[in-house]
Amino acid sequence: MKREEIKHIIEAVMFAYGEPISIKELNSIINDELSPKEIEYMLHSLKEEYKESNRGIQIIKLESKYQMCTNKQYADYIKKVLEPKRKKTLSQATLETLTIIAYKQPITKVEIEDIRGVKCDKVLQTLLENDLIREAGRLNKIGKPIIYRTTDEFLKLLNIERLEDLPPIENYETIEIQQDSE
Repeated sequence: MKREEIKHIIEAVMFAYGEPISIKELNSIINDELSPKEIEYMLHSLKEEYKESNRGIQIIKLESKYQMCTNKQYADYIKKVLEPKRKKTLSQATLETLTIIAYKQPITKVEIEDIRGVKCDKVLQTLLENDLIREAGRLNKIGKPIIYRTTDEFLKLLNIERLEDLPPIENYETIEIQQDSE
């Protein structure tokens, strides 16, 4: 198979699949004598072709996977065609919990509640429903608590490639505020 044809196969598979896909998965689909590095090179080549010609689609990288999606530049036109999904606005509690999960993952519900100081059942359910977090297994402890991680949808929402791109959190000391007695 010629390299150009393999590049077209990668493009077709990514378009049809619609979800993030790894280089390893692409390599097993193509079942050719290409190395993962060559597949990665072809992905980057496709990504640059789309970018240079300002195409309506683009390839983005999420952690170690790649996904084909629409070019943000044309979002207004796409919105006219598709009925917009009603997304819930995330409450302050939900955003706080999502932040804790993003920076402390993998993390259990009990650990989140210890940090926040309040129950978080409903908040976790909201984050799961919005596909911003996922259940990532269970700890090998008494009760086998569920551990949570963020999803690729979370990365897309923040427009970042990987968790390491999150801004660093500085260590803040708790400052007690004294009220003046009147």
